[in-house]
Amino acid sequence: MADAHSKPNHDYHLVDPSPWPLVGSLSVFVMAVGAVMWMKGLSFLGLKAGSYVFGAGLLGVLYVMAAWWGDVIKEAEHEGHHTRVVQMHHRYGMILFIASEVMFFVAWFWAFFDASLFAGEAHQYARVEFTGGHWPPTGTEVFDPWHLPLLNTLILLTSGTTVTWAHHAMLHNDREGVKKGLLLTVLLGALFTFVQAFEYSHAAFGFKGSIYGATFFMATGFHGAHVLIGTIFLLVCLMRTLSGHFNAKQHLGFEFAAWYWHFVDVVWLFLFAAIYVWASHGAYGGGH
Repeated sequence: MADAHSKPNHDYHLVDPSPWPLVGSLSVFVMAVGAVMWMKGLSFLGLKAGSYVFGAGLLGVLYVMAAWWGDVIKEAEHEGHHTRVVQMHHRYGMILFIASEVMFFVAWFWAFFDASLFAGEAHQYARVEFTGGHWPPTGTEVFDPWHLPLLNTLILLTSGTTVTWAHHAMLHNDREGVKKGLLLTVLLGALFTFVQAFEYSHAAFGFKGSIYGATFFMATGFHGAHVLIGTIFLLVCLMRTLSGHFNAKQHLGFEFAAWYWHFVDVVWLFLFAAIYVWASHGAYGGGH
């Protein structure tokens, strides 16, 4: 009789029972409850502990992320479960995930274009009263697209080049090229985040009470969050590369990070063209 713990004679990976889906769900629930308590100023047992509840949930989520991904890395690097069939299905999953992210941003573009293209819609009385019937709304001082937004565009386009360099280096087993390309990409991603934070700090409009500010910050802000996530993704890949992980034939983690980064690049190009250039033509203030 064959050993019950021996590797099965097929290319599929039947995952062992794991606590992380349950622990992750509970952590997200605690984080969401804490966020609501924090934002609403709610108290529990006489204490306004929303920020602490949120922090506890966030720590749980971060722990689950590290532990769960650590298990996946172990399955790929040490246990040999990532066969060609498993890799193919992982790729399908990543493609579907990016497709869902595309639709996520479609929602924010939809909101933006609905407000900007129909600023004078007769049935939208409150909108017309606020916008003055045109876009950007009357009195709104928007950003000069050819200043910091253009700089961030160049930064992201350059980062797309460096991550592609790292990917090609990986395919040719040039580990030094991978390390240099990933390091440059991570630094450029961090620089983009810094420039965007600086830009936000100089905004002449806010999120609250402004249809322009709401659509602007939701679209560009969520993109900024994706840049931060992608930067962390690539940083993990850099650390794994320094630890000797990945090779020319098996580097799914890095490949998915590169796909995600290119997706972030493309979304930014649409944001720059639509929100910064097209929708603010002739209306930006020279000081911003």
